[in-house]
Amino acid sequence: MNQRTVSDVMTRTVVAVSRDASFKEIAKALADWHVSAVPVLAEDGRVIGVVSEADLLPKEEFKDRDPSRLEQLQYLDDLAKAGGATAEGLMSAPAVTVHSHATLAEAARAMARTGVKRLPVVTAEGTLTGIVSRADLLKVYLREDADIAREVREAIAPLFRNQQPALHVQVAEGVVTLSGSLADTALVPVLARLARAVEGVVNVELQLSAPAGGTGRARPPVTGPRA
Repeated sequence: MNQRTVSDVMTRTVVAVSRDASFKEIAKALADWHVSAVPVLAEDGRVIGVVSEADLLPKEEFKDRDPSRLEQLQYLDDLAKAGGATAEGLMSAPAVTVHSHATLAEAARAMARTGVKRLPVVTAEGTLTGIVSRADLLKVYLREDADIAREVREAIAPLFRNQQPALHVQVAEGVVTLSGSLADTALVPVLARLARAVEGVVNVELQLSAPAGGTGRARPPVTGPRA
């Protein structure tokens, strides 16, 4: 099973700014490109940080008043950014990045762990090659049901090398249903795991039983969310 990588879904045309880009230049780039953040590049093209809308807001928040002593202690980073005039003073650094060969699951975990909505995609040297967003990662759920069914069949086939499985694979709106008889019911959790691992699978429903006259013990249908 070939797992899709960031390279398969990333956007290759990316707006970025230099470390000396002004506040207004950054705000204009965000508005013109309809994005919520832009990578900041060093002179050699390496990604050294990211400026997001959230990084620009402190300037508005504190422009007409002095922060209280408590706010000074609580919002040190925000106050520093409120005084920033260029990308270098506004950016969040170091940037959370991902390589193009990373799997979509790895990229999703990085986003969840850090709370960011998009990741700059970089080479081994840190040079910007694209960007991947949450929306990009969700593209796997746009796969055709027929493609998912074919990949599920390929994934479970090695379990039945010496026999013809009496299983039926059906996919509707990304939900995989495995039905039929299974002599070795110990394989039920294995089948579920293999099916869930196929990209684009929303859910897996197992409706399997022991064959008539067999020794396997029938199990009730099993339904589980995608891992």
